[in-house]
Amino acid sequence: MKKNKNNNPKSKMLTNVELELMTILWRIGEGSVASVIDQLPDGRDLAYTSVSTILRILEQKNILGTRKEGRGHIYIPLLSKTDFEIKTLRHVVTNVFEGAPITLIKTLLDTVELSDEEFKDIKKIIEKKENR
Repeated sequence: MKKNKNNNPKSKMLTNVELELMTILWRIGEGSVASVIDQLPDGRDLAYTSVSTILRILEQKNILGTRKEGRGHIYIPLLSKTDFEIKTLRHVVTNVFEGAPITLIKTLLDTVELSDEEFKDIKKIIEKKENR
């Protein structure tokens, strides 16, 4: 697998289209340009060359690795979805909520409709953190 060692994936944010393609690759594990295009939602038309270019950019950012297969490449996520979620949440807390996670939590609870089950799950998570 070819990797670009010049860039640290933890320092890169993803554009909306990069995130869309990464979400597909996280779901399917790895894939070619064609297999990524096949996973796009109905009505989402991206040209083969556009998807190929974006995947190459993600490879240059060291977010994807590649493996040569036949005449094409298979793209493999080097950055896990969990690591991306953590990095993005830290970025949001630091840059949007001025380093105050409590403000993020309050805003979340005030603006997102949670089911009773989701609310109970959040309480359990907090209780578990309190008891550690």
